[in-house]
Amino acid sequence: MTDLDVALDTGFFGHPRGLATLFFTEMWERLSYYGMRALLVLFMVDSVRGGMGLTDKTAASIYGLYTSAVYLAALPGGWLADRFLGAQKAVWYGGMIIAAGHFVLAIPRTEAFFVGLILVVIGTGMLKPNVSAMVGEVYPEGGARRDAGFSVFYMGINLGAFLGPLICGTLGEKLNWHYGFGAAGVGMVLGLIQYRMLRPRLGEAGLRPGHAGQASQVQKFVAIGAALALVLIVVLGLARVIEFNPIKMAERTTTVLVGIAVIFFGGIFLFGRLDKVEKQRLAVVVILCATGALFWACFEQAGTSFNLFADQYTQRQLSFVGHHFSITTTSFQSVGPIFVIALSPVMGAVWLNLGRRNLNPSIPLKFGFGLVLLGLGFLVLAGAAVFVARGQKVWPTWLILTYLLHTFGELCVSPVGLSSVTKLAPKRFVGQMMGAWFLATSLGNLIAGRIAGEFDPNADRQMPGRFLQMVILPVAVAIIIIALSRPIKRMMAGVS
Repeated sequence: MTDLDVALDTGFFGHPRGLATLFFTEMWERLSYYGMRALLVLFMVDSVRGGMGLTDKTAASIYGLYTSAVYLAALPGGWLADRFLGAQKAVWYGGMIIAAGHFVLAIPRTEAFFVGLILVVIGTGMLKPNVSAMVGEVYPEGGARRDAGFSVFYMGINLGAFLGPLICGTLGEKLNWHYGFGAAGVGMVLGLIQYRMLRPRLGEAGLRPGHAGQASQVQKFVAIGAALALVLIVVLGLARVIEFNPIKMAERTTTVLVGIAVIFFGGIFLFGRLDKVEKQRLAVVVILCATGALFWACFEQAGTSFNLFADQYTQRQLSFVGHHFSITTTSFQSVGPIFVIALSPVMGAVWLNLGRRNLNPSIPLKFGFGLVLLGLGFLVLAGAAVFVARGQKVWPTWLILTYLLHTFGELCVSPVGLSSVTKLAPKRFVGQMMGAWFLATSLGNLIAGRIAGEFDPNADRQMPGRFLQMVILPVAVAIIIIALSRPIKRMMAGVS
């Protein structure tokens, strides 16, 4: 299929048929990822139904390290596809590694649990960035149809994120934790089957490495050496030659990631040969990345402290018109994605309508609004925690309202951040700036785990204060960003 054939292809609701291949591949992968993620902390803290019996702090630290590593792995995953495999092969092999990881997680042994997590991290790092890159490649003509294609693709992400907790979570909670992990593996296998069957629709998109022949012998040796070092560390860890302390690892990794960010941006400022405008725009990228890290550190409480709140403090035995039913803890993880699916077109229409009136908020204002909405979500939970401190369980509506506010916040930050970084970055550093955004997301996920570990399940009276602290920081930063929005906008030098 030539680029012209792809450009004229409208077989998938007006879009290239290759988008359907990528849509369903991503949907099944996100189903497996979010389905397993919904179970992760609950399984680690459980000591009754065959879980690991870890403390909340240790479980949250492992969760933070895992989700952080998933985003970091996207950087070498993209590099491998770009230099060696091509995106199509990277997605195929990545999917197989993900499926293997979930099936290993289904084995009821502690060693299998950690090996499974590592495999899922590696596989996701190979699949996630490259399936997204191919979405752009199936639109060689670019333009508005490409933008609409990414919107359709984003729906696939959230459809999988909605279904995963309902399917895997229900199996894990109602039957056996490991059935839930196994179901995530089955989901990824189904995604691989459809990918293999519909792969010809992709044509030349991602078929060959983007920089074929540019990987030097030194780079190849480094890649092989890094892979062997990872295998060696895993083997030594499983043999208990190396002892891992998740809490200390999370603390040290946070320091390392912050150090990498400082060195990275400092190096580009000092040695990137930037002109004045580029330096100003790069300073805005730094502000956006730092704000993004803060946003994700709070937003990603969904998989940790919110999950534990739903499990321990939310009334899940309900009755309606004489019928009694139970809500699973993991089903709350599906609330956010369904809100995204429902509200994304609404938010898009709002921005377009404001734009036609020349009232569209600037990028810093949108980030500020996102942080305020984030803080309001925690304010709702602080109110719920007052009842928890009195020894009561609260209605699910408290968590649902929090997820609604956080979804509005996400739609102000996540798509805006991705788009803004590509526009503000110096042209020769666009790829590296996207890596910096992933680094900020990774750092935010890691900090999220550390924050969740500070919520003491035996100190109910302290919970309202803990959630109020989560209100103060994002709102304070939002006030600063909104107050400085005009000078920040001037630093953007025409980018909107």
